[in-house]
Amino acid sequence: MRFLPIVLLIGFNLYALFDCARTPQEQVRRLPKWAWMLIIILFETFGSLLYIFLGRPKNQGSGPKRGQRRPIAPDDDPDFLRNL
Repeated sequence: MRFLPIVLLIGFNLYALFDCARTPQEQVRRLPKWAWMLIIILFETFGSLLYIFLGRPKNQGSGPKRGQRRPIAPDDDPDFLRNL
C-alpha cells in the first residue's frame, strides 16, 4: 500500500506525457508542444499538472459543431453512390 501513491503519480505523469504527444500541435494551448513535453519530463508531477490545466485542449464536446459536416458512411453518401 505504501507504493500506491508512487504508482499513481508515475501513471499520471505518463498519462500527461502520452496525451501531450498524441495531441495535434494546433490544439495545444499556451506553449508549443515540444515545450510542454519538456516541462512534463523535467518537472514531473508539477509539469503534468500544468499541462493538464493550462496546455491541454479544451473538450470539444461529443457531437459536431454547427456548420461542420459529420463523416458519413459511403453507402449513405449521394456523391459516392453517383460515382459508382
